[in-house]
Amino acid sequence: MATTELLPGSRTDADGSAVVRVLSYNIRSMKDDTAALARVIGACAPDLVLLQEAPRFFRWRKKLARLASDSGLVVLSGGATAAGPALLCSLRATVERTEDVLLPLTPGRHRRGFATAVVRFGGARLGVLSCHLSLEKGERYEQGGMLLDRVAGMGVDHAVAGGDLNDEPSGRTFRRLARTLTDCRTAAPWGGEHTWTHTDPPKRIDALFVTEGVEALGCGVPHDQPGVTEADLRAATDHLPVLAALKVPAAA
Repeated sequence: MATTELLPGSRTDADGSAVVRVLSYNIRSMKDDTAALARVIGACAPDLVLLQEAPRFFRWRKKLARLASDSGLVVLSGGATAAGPALLCSLRATVERTEDVLLPLTPGRHRRGFATAVVRFGGARLGVLSCHLSLEKGERYEQGGMLLDRVAGMGVDHAVAGGDLNDEPSGRTFRRLARTLTDCRTAAPWGGEHTWTHTDPPKRIDALFVTEGVEALGCGVPHDQPGVTEADLRAATDHLPVLAALKVPAAA
C-alpha cells in the first residue's frame, strides 16, 4: 500500500552513493498557471525533473529557463530540440553530457523525441531520459523499444527513464518497459497512483523506471508533499506529477 510519509531528502553518503529525488511532469506547454506549476515543482525539491510538453515554439528557451529559475533549478537539456521532452536539474548535479534525440517521424503524426543526459551526484553516476510516447499503439510500442535501446546505449551502469507513456500498466508498451526496467511505483508505492484524472476511471499513464541496481525508496503523485496544494495541482497543468526518491550506488 502507498504511504503518506515523506520521501527521503537528497543526500550523498560516505560510500559515494546518493539519494536522488526525481520528478516527472507533463506541463502542457505551460499553457496553464505557470506560477502554480513552479510552486509544485519547487515544493517537491527535485534533483532532476523530467518534463514532457515543454514549450517548443516562440521564445521556448526563455519560457523554459524562467520555469527552471522560478522552481529553483536550471535547464539541463531538451525542449524544442527534443520535440517536447526536457530536463531540469538542481545545482547539486554535475553534468557530464547531454543529448537531444528526435525519433522517426510518421507522416501526419506529432514528432517525438527523447531528452537525455548523464549526471553525477557525489560518487553516483546516472543516465537520465525523458520521453512522451505516441498516442498510436503500434508507434508507441516501437518507441518503447527505442527507449530501451537508448538507455542501454548510454554507457552507464545506472539510469532513470520516464515520462508520459500514454499507456497504462496493463498496456503492451508499459509492460515492454517493465520487463527490462523497474517500474518505481510498483516497487515502492507512495502518495497517489493516478496521473490522468480526466477519465472515469482515472489512469496511471505517467511513470518512472530505473535500471538494475537503483533502489526506488518511494514513488507516486505527491498529494501530501508539504507545499503542494490540490489547488496548485489542478491549476498547473492537466497531468499530475510523479515524484520518486532513488538510491543510486556509487559508480564502480
